[in-house]
Amino acid sequence: MSDPKERLIIYQLFPRIFANRNPNCVPWGTLKQNGSGKFNDFTPHILRSIKELGVNCLWLTGIIEHATKTDFSEYGITPDNPNVVKGEAGSPYAIKDYYDVDPALAESVPDRMDEFEKLVKRIHAEKMKILIDFVPNHTARVYHSDVAPEGVEDFGKHDDINMNFARDNNYYYISNQQFYPDFSLSAEGGAPYVEFPAKATGNDCFTAFCTRNDWYETVKLNYGHDYNDNSDHFYPVPDTWHKMLDILRFWASKGVDGFRCDMVFMVPLAFWHWVIPQVKSVYPHVMFIGEIYDVGLYRPFLDYGCFDYLYDKVNLYDTLVGIETHGWSAAQLTGCWQTVDGIGDRMLNFLENHDEVRFGSKAYAGDSLRVIPSLVTSSMISKGPVMIYYGQELGEQARDNEGFAGDNDRTTIFDYWSLSTIRRWMNGGKCDDELLSPHERWLRDVYKKVLTLCNDRLSLREGNFFDLMYANLRQPGFDPHRHFAFMRYKGDDVLLIVVNFSSEESHVNVVIPELAFEMTGMQRGEIVTKDLLWGKSHKLNLAPATPVSVYLSAADAVVLPVGRLEDFSGSKMTGSRLRGEKKS
Repeated sequence: MSDPKERLIIYQLFPRIFANRNPNCVPWGTLKQNGSGKFNDFTPHILRSIKELGVNCLWLTGIIEHATKTDFSEYGITPDNPNVVKGEAGSPYAIKDYYDVDPALAESVPDRMDEFEKLVKRIHAEKMKILIDFVPNHTARVYHSDVAPEGVEDFGKHDDINMNFARDNNYYYISNQQFYPDFSLSAEGGAPYVEFPAKATGNDCFTAFCTRNDWYETVKLNYGHDYNDNSDHFYPVPDTWHKMLDILRFWASKGVDGFRCDMVFMVPLAFWHWVIPQVKSVYPHVMFIGEIYDVGLYRPFLDYGCFDYLYDKVNLYDTLVGIETHGWSAAQLTGCWQTVDGIGDRMLNFLENHDEVRFGSKAYAGDSLRVIPSLVTSSMISKGPVMIYYGQELGEQARDNEGFAGDNDRTTIFDYWSLSTIRRWMNGGKCDDELLSPHERWLRDVYKKVLTLCNDRLSLREGNFFDLMYANLRQPGFDPHRHFAFMRYKGDDVLLIVVNFSSEESHVNVVIPELAFEMTGMQRGEIVTKDLLWGKSHKLNLAPATPVSVYLSAADAVVLPVGRLEDFSGSKMTGSRLRGEKKS
């Protein structure tokens, strides 16, 4: 296992796409046409090569069996009606069996769980953790487990379908209405899809008449909240709660180290307060990461809800997007850390995931090489987890039109597909840079440097944060709208970090106030220090209220050690060489 003192560096990937080596995928291609990556494709060498980026945790997305247009009935798996499946592969968030893995990921379908369990062991052998998705808010429209443990019953088996709400119903029903969306339920396959009475659709659509823009492939689970009058019926504990506890314990018993929990705010907070401690009472190491989109809910879900970490999407991520794409001021980053002050180290920061557009896509930066300031800021502003999305480190731009997903600047989650960037990096399993472009090689090396620093430097792994913006808002040579400066410090490891979001090169003047010297105990006097990103030497005169000048290229950053003598190359000190002492 990874060192518990390490910061969590997560690499999210879809096994079916990441390990798929087919260079000739066709839009809307079937499993037979396009193929799929397999559990067994993740060899120790491939896992080690991912780890070399500085990664210590893999989030494998699309593991649990979900509805699909692929027919696995010869293996005793009930086929899904294609009229309520998105894409050929199907959505990994339309779960049809919480106790099984996606059969498309197995070389031998009857041995699919064994293949998954062996992958878990290989990941652990490389001293990495493994996360999988937990999808609590909804299931596929038709749920049935073919392999559930003895005594486990399907969701909805004992529901009173004449009641639109009952505490121990697993689903919500629209009484006396047949499911009738705004698209045909008989366009594909031999039989139309019929649902009577209609169930509420997963995105809290409580009518029988959802649209293509709704999560029509899913149905909402009932945790005891009656949406008719907004009343809660949590005691005695509803049936759905017990079923979900069993599911979490099942996967924890398989060796997974944690769960990325989907849309946690759509499930009652009381459920999380109840279920997470029960899982941890048996599996104390298992972590829970919540997908959430309301900063007002951050603290309740961390404190009362017992989550270990939460997405910081609508705070830091959205601000970085605004700076890069809409001309927002970099000074707004100060408000980001202030918003999560006291809980910032429990926020998961990212620039890409399966829900968001690719950084290098035309909808975001349009150029993956502009990522440096955003990457340095998101990974170094706190000591919380950092996540990257497979192919991000190679500048994947999501230019493919894969089928159901279309050309939407994201990598598909619904289709069988393969990525050229990943295929060329994998190079038949060698995992080298032989087939990569110079830009791709350079970018992957940048990610490796930044992510590795997050754990190699004590100040980034365990240290404190000091925002320098308040001392530089009116400083000549410092543009608070395009520049961001801060410090990280712990013991004698003190870093000065300056980023430039501008499309122009900048000679940035940064004032370090007296308070920063007092709190960090940083060096005073004239030093020559070497930037940890680029290896370039910088001569700095460190004194309170005296600007230091650093050169930054367009879309650039520097990470400068200013605390440890061993970091200084050829230093000529005009002040004391003892950390924190003033001139005599």
